Amino acid sequence: MSNVKLFENQKIRSIWIEAEQRWYFSIIDVVAVLTDSANPRDYWYRIKQREKISGLELSTLCRQFKLQAPDGKLRETDCAHTEGLLRIIQSVPSPKAEPFKRWLAKVGYERLEEIENPELAARRMRDLYQAKGYSQEWIEKRVRGIAVRDELTGEWQKRGVKEQREYAILTAEISRATFGMTPAEYKTFKHLQKPADNLRDHMTDLELIFTMLGEASTTEIARQADAQGYPQNRAAAKKGGAVAGNARRDLEQKSGKRVASPDNYKQLPEVVVRKKLAPRKNPDQ
Repeated sequence: MSNVKLFENQKIRSIWIEAEQRWYFSIIDVVAVLTDSANPRDYWYRIKQREKISGLELSTLCRQFKLQAPDGKLRETDCAHTEGLLRIIQSVPSPKAEPFKRWLAKVGYERLEEIENPELAARRMRDLYQAKGYSQEWIEKRVRGIAVRDELTGEWQKRGVKEQREYAILTAEISRATFGMTPAEYKTFKHLQKPADNLRDHMTDLELIFTMLGEASTTEIARQADAQGYPQNRAAAKKGGAVAGNARRDLEQKSGKRVASPDNYKQLPEVVVRKKLAPRKNPDQ
């Protein structure tokens, strides 16, 4: 499970390794937070070279995981768990070191709490969306959509689908069959230029509902067909998306309104808006 944590409003990419039951954090992001360096990658390289001369191989404290880069692509990134980071921090002179150590302990503790009580994770997620200004009705759909998505990816994992690239292709198949657009095309349609923009955080209530329908249908079809491997699950994804796509077209025909909307929630960080996005008046535009 990949995630982004915030330390003093600065992003730190992280990944939860289930087998080890602990977080790994992007060292480059940590260095950027602690040093305010314009080029944290070079700074990290110089730290490793300096410590190597004194006999310490900091690279032994690192593992590489694929994390999403600013350009949206997955790239191998030096990561370390909490214990490794605490040692690395000793090599980075920074007044933020002590607050960061406390932050590390809090992040780890919260994750362990969420494993013991998954409702805590949902509650924290709701609080975050509410703070951004989303309506309660929207938040409930978004949280439910995350659960549906997790169930689908869990099913894919059990059925031999390789993570990352194949997940992305299957997701695109569901989206194309549901809305007539891949997620990348949908982001362009909604004027979301930043790689970090999460498409689903900018969907209307109806868009979230049909996204859930496509993914839940895919999960059920894969189970009933006992789909194994990528090709069979791709076929299930197309069928699951088609279920949602047919329902969407039926609703559009009867309501006279298009479900897919170019509107987004980019205004929320600046202005608190609790209204639902207005639907488009002309379904053919």
